[in-house]
Amino acid sequence: MSAHGAFQKSDYRPEIDGLRALAVISVIIDHFNGKLLPSGYLGVDIFFVISGYVISSSLYNSSARHVADFIVGFYSRRVKRLVPALILCLLSTGFLICLFDPNPRVSLRTGGAALFGLSNIYLLQRATDYFSPSAELNPFTHTWSLGVEEQFYLFFPIIFWLTGFTRRHSKGLRNLIGVLGLLAFCSLILFVRESMLQSSAAFFLMPARFWELSAGSLVFVAVNNAQRFVIASVRQVSSLVILLSLATALFVPAQYSVYTTMAVVLLTALLIASLHPQTVGYNTLAHPAAVYVGRISYSLYLWHWPVLVIGRWTVGIHWWSAPLQGGLMLFLAAMSYRYVEVPMRHAKWSPIRWKPIFYGITASACAAGLLLVLARPFGRRLYTGKLPKLVAPGAQSLTDNYSLPDQSSSWRGEACVLTDNAQVGKIISIDGCTLGNFSSAKHRVLVIGNSFSAAFVQAFDELVLTDKYSVTITSAFGLSPVAEVPNHSAWDKANNYYWDEVVPALFSHLRTGDSVFLVNDLATDLPEGTSNISEQKFLGQLSEGLTKLSRQLSERGIRLVVLDGLPFAREAKCEPSIAKGQWFRPFGGSCHFISKQQTLQRRAKLHETLTTLRKQKQITVVDLIDVFCPGKMCTYDSSDGQMLYRDSSSHPSVEAARLSAPIIRSVLTSDDRRSSP
Repeated sequence: MSAHGAFQKSDYRPEIDGLRALAVISVIIDHFNGKLLPSGYLGVDIFFVISGYVISSSLYNSSARHVADFIVGFYSRRVKRLVPALILCLLSTGFLICLFDPNPRVSLRTGGAALFGLSNIYLLQRATDYFSPSAELNPFTHTWSLGVEEQFYLFFPIIFWLTGFTRRHSKGLRNLIGVLGLLAFCSLILFVRESMLQSSAAFFLMPARFWELSAGSLVFVAVNNAQRFVIASVRQVSSLVILLSLATALFVPAQYSVYTTMAVVLLTALLIASLHPQTVGYNTLAHPAAVYVGRISYSLYLWHWPVLVIGRWTVGIHWWSAPLQGGLMLFLAAMSYRYVEVPMRHAKWSPIRWKPIFYGITASACAAGLLLVLARPFGRRLYTGKLPKLVAPGAQSLTDNYSLPDQSSSWRGEACVLTDNAQVGKIISIDGCTLGNFSSAKHRVLVIGNSFSAAFVQAFDELVLTDKYSVTITSAFGLSPVAEVPNHSAWDKANNYYWDEVVPALFSHLRTGDSVFLVNDLATDLPEGTSNISEQKFLGQLSEGLTKLSRQLSERGIRLVVLDGLPFAREAKCEPSIAKGQWFRPFGGSCHFISKQQTLQRRAKLHETLTTLRKQKQITVVDLIDVFCPGKMCTYDSSDGQMLYRDSSSHPSVEAARLSAPIIRSVLTSDDRRSSP
């Protein structure tokens, strides 16, 4: 008997739909509130394994015996299955988001990319773009997983055909296992490596996810093998135990994502292999309610995120709104499944097999064109709210040029900033980056740091015009607060270049009596959920770096001034137009602000570290907490109603910089050059 004699046409497995239900519900719970199910987002990884299994079944059971028919048949089925519901969701949501988001360009472009299976690549680019709005506010962020699957589909049918597996070649099974096993192993190594070096690449890119879908395919091979040696041993383990283990893994804190991802993929593969009738695990997943949710899971996945995001832009996400929003998700998914997904999948689009592919591409192109039209100024005209009053809105304004009121000098933004790794080697000079007269100034101040240093450009007017100081402002986006803190971000090379080359060159122009003002968003290095060990490690590296930097400068009579931690506003998942009251936001929106007391508690150890260094006369500290958190809650509003942040990444606004100016000026002009502020 050939190896393929062991395979038969696969019957429908209702428990697989039940497993889909577990996956989509996990994702939805996590997206509602990540604290409830910290690793619920790994429901997507469960989907990947299921997809590998189901697609392998579809490919093997294809009746085509010629490569053209095989490939065309597969893609025709995929187009009819995925495209109609996707177009409906994207166009409907694209129009709605324009009503509530004053700048929907990135969201709409994400939707356009999703129509061609490229949104994961587009979102990866956004993840390394300082000017990109928060992914939490993009109604199409969730389409990244569709991009991964669709890119997987480009290679998988070819692998099945070339190995001879679908052609019933005598060595097809062995070839398929060998090729998939090798590719899956390489993909897993890539996933682990990128998770350590650049987590966004490990998250978004198909090559780092290939092993997950391959796991499902290898399970299909094992389940349908007549020998069933592996499956016989797997089924000795209770499917209920595996199911409970899988559910438990979804409660593991997100900081262990590399390990939990591997565990979830393995447990999902084992569960699919172990499930069979007359077991508790099977009966649980094959329950009619679970099966129904699994059947509508594609439409439910499509619609759940837009409902949540539009909720964030409007009424917010609250305990009382969650049942209504969850009900709306189910309703939209049920309607999409019944009236779009099922009819379009079973309809005969054309007697010519390749025509559905052509129709799908054409319809996608037309839909993408409509989204791009909305992304132009036309879409902004649909906005129904009032724009917040900001001198310079959006992160892109961080590199805007600025001239002093008397026009005596100006700061040329782009020339003074490293925005990405491509700018390694860029020369940042004193000329063009200095407010005031550098050569004749009473004292010179050199401002260095990450993108937050650029946000404070307009905080030095009086210092320059009245006190006759010069202020040179430079910045490197994504910069570590000191060189001793490792940088594994997408800006790692720019980070190293800035600390190794740019900063020493700028230091060489300073003289006795000058100051270096180090401005960073230290809150990003201490995100919510940081363990005590991680916090202690970071604070140790920070203290070491500041001490080293201070000693280097003090040898030349130069003072090191450090900005203390600002509120954790980035975690509010907010942006100015959401923070501002709107007619469509009667309940205050969904910004997750925390109290001043909580803020002070969270930054206590950081503040203590800086205070210790100040007492040791290593640094001087600028504390702006009362400017950025004037009330009991640390919101986006100042005490007189001005907007404190210019974007969702909590970059201080020009208004906030001007409110901070008196405190900064007081510290920098202090007679005691080592005193506390």
